[in-house]
Formats: sequence, C-alpha cells, structure tokens
Amino acid sequence: MHQEITALNEKINAKSAFVEAIQDEIHKVIVGQVYMVERLLIGLLANGHILLEGVPGLAKTMAVKTLADTIQTCFRRLQFTPDLLPADLLGTMIYNQKTGDFIPKKGPIFANLILADEINRAPAKVQSALLEAMQERQVTIGDRSYPLDDPFLVMATQNPIEQEGTYPLPEAQVDRFMLKLCISYPNKKEERDIMDRMTTGAVPTAQAVISPDKIIAARSLINEIYVDEKIKDYIVDIVFASRQPEEYGLEELRGLIEYGASPRASIYLTIASRAHAFLRHRGYVTPEDVKSIGMDVLRHRIIVTYEAEAEEITPEHIVQKIFDHIEVP
Repeated sequence: MHQEITALNEKINAKSAFVEAIQDEIHKVIVGQVYMVERLLIGLLANGHILLEGVPGLAKTMAVKTLADTIQTCFRRLQFTPDLLPADLLGTMIYNQKTGDFIPKKGPIFANLILADEINRAPAKVQSALLEAMQERQVTIGDRSYPLDDPFLVMATQNPIEQEGTYPLPEAQVDRFMLKLCISYPNKKEERDIMDRMTTGAVPTAQAVISPDKIIAARSLINEIYVDEKIKDYIVDIVFASRQPEEYGLEELRGLIEYGASPRASIYLTIASRAHAFLRHRGYVTPEDVKSIGMDVLRHRIIVTYEAEAEEITPEHIVQKIFDHIEVP
C-alpha cells in the first residue's frame, strides 16, 4: 500500500504542474484574492459549482472571466434581473417560416463557464431553471434534452448588503452548490497595487495555458487520490456532529442548529479535499485538506435556529466549533 501511495504521489506531483501556470496567469490580472482564485480552481477540478458572496467591486466577475481566458474555453456572464425568464437562459423553440417547423434556439447557458451575476435578483422559476441545468448537466427545450458542454461550471454571485428586490435562494437549492465563498476586501498593500495596475489605461489580460481536455483528465486523476479510512470517518463525524451535536459532546450547540448538513456535504467534502490535495501536488488527503476546505463546503448547509440568530451565532461559528472539537485522526 505504501508503495502504491508513493507512486500515486509522484504521478499527481507531475500531472498537477499546470496549476501554478493557471494561477500565475490569473494573478497577472487579479491582485491578491488568493483564497478566491484557489477555490475557483477547486470547483473547476472537482466539477462542483460555486456560490460567491461579497460586496461589489471585489473582482468576482473579473476572476471568473480570467479563469476562462486561461483555459481556452467559452465564458458567458448572465446578469440576473427580476424580469428574466427561463427561456432567456435556456433557449426556446422558434418558428421557421420556410419549413413550417419549430426549431430550437439554444440560450446562453450553453457555455463552459457561466457567471450568474446576482442570482438572487431573478425569480424562483429562473433560479430553478439554472439549478436544474447544474444538477442534470442538460437542458430541455421543447420535447428534446440537450447535454451541456464539458467542462460546465456555474459560478453564481450574490450581494449581501443590498436586499431590496431580491429573491433569496431556498436552502434546498443553495445545497446544490459545492462551495460557498465569502469574499473579503483586499488589504492596504493589495489595494495600492490594484490602484496602480488599473489606472494606467492598459488593462492586463491572461493567456491560455491549458485546454479543457486537460481539465477533464485532471478530474479523473483527482478521483484516484487516496483517502484513508480514518479520514473518511473524520469527514462523516464532522457532518454528523452538525446533525447530532450532543452525541459528540457538543452540548453547547443544543438548540442552535435547526438542520444539519445533508449527505451532499460528506460527498463534496471528500471530493473538494481531494482537489485541495491536488493543488498541493499530493496524491493523498490529509486532515488539513479537510479543515481548509470544510468551512466553504459546510457554511451554507447548516441552518441555525431563531435562538441562534437572536444570539448572533452564525453557521460559521457552529462549523468552527465542530472542527475545534472533533478529534483529528
């Protein structure tokens, strides 16, 4: 077993060299935001969609577009508005006068990287249409279903400070996102670098350094990354502690959790931990991989009670207490 892991580690180390090339190209355009860039790569490599939450101006749109530029792939930005219809997103059937038939006109969802800007501004029907495409990887127009291109990744943004005219995503739909990222402001030095870079009149651009085929091949490699039985038990303990905290000695969380993390949490935490190990050029998952990505996988899957809200206890506080308490293998 030890020899197999060593061989796998060498294989992953060699095959993951392109990660730095992508990051270097992205950082030619994006100043700082290392956390966001790394999580975007994890979502891409783990084939999981991402929900980004942050105030305007933090380069969310630019980061996604720059990532698409480095991968020679089709990128589309969709601005969600209250009057958007599902057909505006998915496409519709149009009448051909020459043949007298209805033919499908595919919508902008048929791309590789989709940025759903301000997803919470669109009504429930549009949100459901997008989330169905995310889950099924196909779109139905008329009486036919059309598969979406691979890779297909949705990055949705929502603004936490402007709630007027918004339609918050239901918890069951938010659960379909592998990661939820909370993007913060840059530090003082990064802000100065942003100012210098973006006020010269010449907008920096990223060059393509990898093809979509290599991303798909990397996903297969990530599935081979070794996860020890103790790590698997650790992941399950973390998820179950969010559902039954008393059984894990977390009496302080009694009455604070309305609903714990779903089984998707266990699945996504395992896959995302593998992708995190891949970014570190390792062929095996460590507890540190689980802890590093755990907050992003779990923060939107734990629903707190009214009592917790009254005490200003957030899902992040609960996730942190679980990680601090559960014994690391």
